[in-house]
Amino acid sequence: MVYVDELRPYPVTHRWRYGQACHLLADSLEELHAFATKIQLRRSWFQPHDRWPHYDLTTKRRIVAVQQGAVEVTAREFVKHQRRREVADG
Repeated sequence: MVYVDELRPYPVTHRWRYGQACHLLADSLEELHAFATKIQLRRSWFQPHDRWPHYDLTTKRRIVAVQQGAVEVTAREFVKHQRRREVADG
């Protein structure tokens, strides 16, 4: 399954000029990358070195992700999901 968390404000910088953003994550990396391809995200946007690998989404991309089947979760649910995944991955 693929998930998006809540939009939150981010400071506008030379690397991020979109203001609000959220995260796209999935139960597996394969599922995450397949979904990212489906909604036309560039692989170079993947954040592999973060504690929880993900893609950052703008407001518009989040709408598309939800339209394509991503499940909306709260920030708290996002963290719970990722912690369960860490335990399962061992």
